[in-house]
Amino acid sequence: QVQLEESGGGLVQAGGSLRLSCVVSGITFSKKVVSWFRQAPGKQRELVAQMTGVGHVEYVASVKGRFTFSRDNAKNTVYLQMNSLKTEDTAVYYCRIHTLGRNYWGQGTQVTVSS
Repeated sequence: QVQLEESGGGLVQAGGSLRLSCVVSGITFSKKVVSWFRQAPGKQRELVAQMTGVGHVEYVASVKGRFTFSRDNAKNTVYLQMNSLKTEDTAVYYCRIHTLGRNYWGQGTQVTVSS
C-alpha cells in the first residue's frame, strides 16, 4: 500500500523559511516522478515543483529561486526547502507520486505566511 505523509508546515512571517518533508512508504521511489502541489483557499490546486526519477527538477515561475526540491532515496523522502516566503505562498502543500499507473497523494500540510 502506497502512502505519503507530509510534515513541516506551520506559521511563518514573510521572508522566513520552512522545510517540508514527504515520506513515501509502500514502494521504492528512487526512479519515480515526485511532485509538490499546493492549494490556496478558493483556488485550484497547482503544481509547485516536480522531480523526475533522474533528479531533473522544474519549478513554477512564482517559486523559482526561492524553493528547492530535493530527495533522499535512502530515506524514501523528498523535501521542499522554501525560503523568502511570501503571503501568497500560503496554502496546503501536498506531495504526489506517480506509480503503478496512478497518482498517490499525501494528506497535505498547511503553510501560512503572515505579513
